[in-house]
Amino acid sequence: MELVVAKKILKANDQIAEGNRSKFDDAGVFVVNILGSPGSGKTALLEALFPLYRGRLNMAVIEGDLASTHDAERIEKAGVAAVQINTDGGCHLDANMIAAAAGSFDLRALDVLFIENVGNLVCTAGFDLGERLRVVVLSVPEGDDKVIKYPPIFQGAGAVVISKSDLLEHSDFDTARLRANLLRLNPSARVFELSAKKGAGVEAFADWLIEQRKISRRVAA
Repeated sequence: MELVVAKKILKANDQIAEGNRSKFDDAGVFVVNILGSPGSGKTALLEALFPLYRGRLNMAVIEGDLASTHDAERIEKAGVAAVQINTDGGCHLDANMIAAAAGSFDLRALDVLFIENVGNLVCTAGFDLGERLRVVVLSVPEGDDKVIKYPPIFQGAGAVVISKSDLLEHSDFDTARLRANLLRLNPSARVFELSAKKGAGVEAFADWLIEQRKISRRVAA
């Protein structure tokens, strides 16, 4: 009985997600769902991307968290509009939450809408939000074994960002092993090593996102 209920919940979510995707596509906004553990560097990654896009793309962010407006405040301090969703203990965002939050923006005035999901490698994997791209942020301190320990979230990723790469020399994180495991699990996923703090590798990832936006626009047309 619980399995049936779970399937019904996911089916209902997927229907709303498809509605979200159609609305986003009609408005011409590229939606990126950013996932990862708490502290993996999701917000820092966004803060590093903003200066590279400023003057080129109109951006906004939907922030997901259990409580507080801390991350949304960081985004707004960086000069980008943000809406905070507090899940009140929920471990993920769902499509209905995104539909409500997206109503706060003039979507036709946006080029890119980033969704920073709740910090979690499990719950977030199963919920389509209506995005066109999923990016999983995995920090060096977390270890390279997360691909084999939490496969569902990596299976749906268009890219995996190895964040805090400036710590690699102080860690036993094996990027070759992560790439090999990811290749078996999701051969089409791109891997980027970057340090939001140092700026290394951020530009390459930013350029790739621009290309994905162009591809998405052709698919949606």
